[in-house]
Amino acid sequence: MKLWLISSLFVFLLNQIELKTAPADFRFPTTNQTRHCFTRYIEFHRCTTAKGEDSNDCERFAKYYRALCPGEWVDKWNEQRETGTFPGPL
Repeated sequence: MKLWLISSLFVFLLNQIELKTAPADFRFPTTNQTRHCFTRYIEFHRCTTAKGEDSNDCERFAKYYRALCPGEWVDKWNEQRETGTFPGPL
């Protein structure tokens, strides 16, 4: 009974979620999206620095980099930002 309920809830939630990825960006015409990922990550953090952590204006950049970047990279970059060793221009 529990398994059926959980799987039914999962299917319901899956139908409610609209999956999107970052829109195409003319600056990154090739299929390798590494630079696109890195740029969107930097844009998000620049936006939150300029407009504040709770700004809704920055949410689109967060969605973009979360869709493009592997989680391991984001974790590493977050650690680097905390220790002051992040290689990008924030």
